[in-house]
Amino acid sequence: MVTHFLFASALVLTAGHAAGWLARRLKQPYIVGQLAAGIALGPSLLGTTAPDVHALLFPEQIGTALQGLAQFALVVFLFAVGYELDLTLLGSRTRTAVGVALTAFVVPMAVGSGCALLFRAQLRALDMPHLSPGTVVFAGVALSITAVPVLTAIVRENGLASTVPGVMAVSAAGLLDVIGWTVLAGTLLESDDGRELSWYWRALLAAGFLALMLVAARPLLRRLLWRTQMEPLLRLSLLVGFAFGAASVTQYLGLHAICGALLAGFVCPRERDGTLDPDLLRPLHDVSALLLPFFFVVSGQAVALNSLNGTGWAALAVVTVLAVTTKVGSGTVAARLGGLDRDDARTVGVLLSARGLTELIALDAGLRAGLLSGPLYTVLVLMALATTLLTQPMLMLVQRRAGRPPLGTATRAPHRTDGPPGAPGPSAPSESTATAPGP
Repeated sequence: MVTHFLFASALVLTAGHAAGWLARRLKQPYIVGQLAAGIALGPSLLGTTAPDVHALLFPEQIGTALQGLAQFALVVFLFAVGYELDLTLLGSRTRTAVGVALTAFVVPMAVGSGCALLFRAQLRALDMPHLSPGTVVFAGVALSITAVPVLTAIVRENGLASTVPGVMAVSAAGLLDVIGWTVLAGTLLESDDGRELSWYWRALLAAGFLALMLVAARPLLRRLLWRTQMEPLLRLSLLVGFAFGAASVTQYLGLHAICGALLAGFVCPRERDGTLDPDLLRPLHDVSALLLPFFFVVSGQAVALNSLNGTGWAALAVVTVLAVTTKVGSGTVAARLGGLDRDDARTVGVLLSARGLTELIALDAGLRAGLLSGPLYTVLVLMALATTLLTQPMLMLVQRRAGRPPLGTATRAPHRTDGPPGAPGPSAPSESTATAPGP
């Protein structure tokens, strides 16, 4: 089994990053290639065309080890996402960003939940015999999510990082992340999943844990780690251990490890001048970028294209259309009402349609909590892939209709933001963030 695991790891890393590189060459986000590689190595393609080879490469006995590496990568990645989250970038456009975020969350949420209630018969055809309140809410969350990492990469690669629509989209997406993870956490609490504690006690304990993290964790970490002039490697080890400890608490409470990792990153103190610590951020990005293919392969193992019937393919088409139109439409209208011109508002709406990794993390949590069936999970994963693929072409179309130069050209003179002087925009990444091939 050790031999199987080592060879499978070599295959996952090589295929995942090679597919990501190819996707980037095709002007698509890195995540698209990695997800496609995961699906190709799963039962849908490799398992169907060469079942003996699939069984040899990925025997059931190494499933736990692959799951462990996938969860390890997720915790490190979301700890970095939480650490980078900075709502002060909104500046004078706070009200507009809040309005865009709320609208781009509420409208898809209402449409998704409404469709789950309206099409109960079709969901039964996708192996969802019982439609619990958690499933209804989760259907709305699935349409409401925006992937900040993918959006930030698209903004940066298209030269929009210092423009009004670029800053607005990333800022609104950051707020959307906060709202989405909060609603998702409440949805996961609804599922007992055979746990010892009822959802009521788990909700109370989760509220107490949240209060403890927000009130006590940051000053305590600042006192222990920053004022003692601790060496960077030891500080990194303790903070990553803190992230895994928080992740284990939320996992025990039924909120999934992702919630604890994100919260741990959010409360982690920055440097004294408010900047991000490069000695912390660079290794976090390097480790997560290296190991995230394990998550994509594990996610791809649960995608079964051959399990979809006619109803499933029809549901995929409908869900994809709704996911794109509700996000682009609500984001565009809210940005327009917030004072942006027509073309900038359309750019914001299109950018908010990118889902990618964040969607996959939420879907993985919903599948493990029993809120999704296998076929419905497959439909939503393919929807996430389709909406991520469509973001770049739609963005180019919007720019062409506006009569602007091609995105990413060096001669473009973007509209500046109202942020502080010298602030390059919401990505404001460290050197490692700007060059790492992560999602």
